[in-house]
Amino acid sequence: MMTRPQQGRTHRLTRPSIAIAAAVAVTAGVVAAAPDAKTAEPTPKLSLIAASTSVTLDSWKDDPGVYLDLGTYLTSENGAFELKVTRKSYKDPVVATQVLRNGKKTTNKALPAGLVKEFSGLPGFAQVSVTDAAGKTVLKQTEAFCPNNASGRIRPDAPAQSKYPQSCPVNPFTLGSVWGVENGWASNTYAGYYAKPVQLAAGTYTAKISVTKKYRDLFGIANKPQTVKVTVRERSWEEEEGSGSAARSAAPRSAKSAAGHQGHTGHGGHEGHQRAADAPAASAHAAHGAPARPEAPAARTTGAAPTFNVGHGPYPPAPPALPWALKKESLQRQAFSAAKVGDRPGQTDGSRQAPGAKANAKRPTGKATVPDVPKPDLRSLPAYGITVSDGYEDVPGKDYLAFSANVWNAGPAKLVVDGFRSPGKELMDAYQYFYDAKGKQVGYTPTGTMEWDPRPGHEHWHFTDFASYRLLKADKKESVRSGKEAFCLANTDAVDYTVKNANWHPGNTDLSTACGQENSISVREVLDVGSGDTYTQDLPGQSFDITGLPNGTYYIQVLANPENRLKETNHKNNSALRKVVLGGKKGARTVQVPAHDLVNAN
Repeated sequence: MMTRPQQGRTHRLTRPSIAIAAAVAVTAGVVAAAPDAKTAEPTPKLSLIAASTSVTLDSWKDDPGVYLDLGTYLTSENGAFELKVTRKSYKDPVVATQVLRNGKKTTNKALPAGLVKEFSGLPGFAQVSVTDAAGKTVLKQTEAFCPNNASGRIRPDAPAQSKYPQSCPVNPFTLGSVWGVENGWASNTYAGYYAKPVQLAAGTYTAKISVTKKYRDLFGIANKPQTVKVTVRERSWEEEEGSGSAARSAAPRSAKSAAGHQGHTGHGGHEGHQRAADAPAASAHAAHGAPARPEAPAARTTGAAPTFNVGHGPYPPAPPALPWALKKESLQRQAFSAAKVGDRPGQTDGSRQAPGAKANAKRPTGKATVPDVPKPDLRSLPAYGITVSDGYEDVPGKDYLAFSANVWNAGPAKLVVDGFRSPGKELMDAYQYFYDAKGKQVGYTPTGTMEWDPRPGHEHWHFTDFASYRLLKADKKESVRSGKEAFCLANTDAVDYTVKNANWHPGNTDLSTACGQENSISVREVLDVGSGDTYTQDLPGQSFDITGLPNGTYYIQVLANPENRLKETNHKNNSALRKVVLGGKKGARTVQVPAHDLVNAN
């Protein structure tokens, strides 16, 4: 699992180079017999399987370490394996419940208190031990398991699509999640992005993988460990470049697998989303000790549905739920230089190029009306990923407070905004639409404008006045305001998939397709129910200039819909505060971030 900063630590953001690697997940290729309906058990039958009896893993000289994607999967038969994970508030612990469905009957089974403490998966689920050719144990560790990991069918009559999300959230202020393995499907047990590399010399090994006893007892999983032969081979970029082989078009196996945690990622790189293409994107989370984020792969993928924290926040975005291909040039030596992650043309974190939502054919006509139908409920999350940065080469000698902020939609209706452009005009006119229970559009209202952002790393249309960021003094009066108020809306984080009408498979996640092109005549931007949009403010003009501020206590305010231009069900929950304590001296300012109730993440 990824490491996170501890409460009260001092953070200063630098711009390190990011070591990059990527891998293609092994897909289960087993076929199991369909269960006999007469003997089917009322609860799902879970089993651990191995997709192959042997795997080859790469250790790169420039970036030593092996990622143990051993190709083991958890299968679910006789019904889907489903967990609902929630917390009432940030003052309450995370609670996990197993949802059991038997025909029209649904029952809930509470899991032991304290078993699950966050939303990234079941901790300590798999036990992995590795022995060398001489039979000596060289590694023994446990790994967490996200049931929403890379998955696939294990029998042809299983549902064609899994109804469950495709990864587990990593946003520290997630409120609710749904995890599951579809009936007749298998989910990769590898921890993926959040696993740490292990040091294994080139050679042959034997890996033994099993489900730990507490989960075998809890879910009735048979004690049948899987054994996989492992070959570790050492590779180098010099050899790859010298060979001129097709290996340049495939991801190195040693990298983080595509096994996904839905972290709905965030625009840690939306533009403020996180940075322009020329700014080392994963810098924020890298500075916190989180795993390095790989260079964004090519837009062409297997068609996996979206991941979410896509380049928007300081924590790693959710990896794609299925294998994806890397750009050929990213496999050359420069792949180990600064990562260019974020929302550049055609991709965000590289999970896929999602089809953008299409605006109506024409701008609305007739009288604008706001009918009495369900509307979105925009809510702000407390800021996180808080660090102090300098002005980089752009504004030397300055101190800035950088942070990530998320505004999400608690529903029960999605937010839909269309922009329409008059010929020759620089701005689009924006309209919010309203729908009845059957999805029919029944009204609209003008809601400001959209503007084109031509800067490298942005290059999309921004909806204005979606959110505002302010640094408040201890008396809660404004001290500094961020210049960032225009946004390209995208579903980057799964904040709460347990709310009414939550969409577990939202589209509109790729910032290029979601937010139009320079020559677009119209564009549609959507924030779906249950999802949020994270932006990281780490560039001068977006982060807070604290150069002349005295040390002391402040609050970062994230304010959704600041001008109330958008119509929503509740305007009283649009503000969230996060306490910070500034210290140090000019040029060496520090920030301490106390825990926010039970959430101890900076």
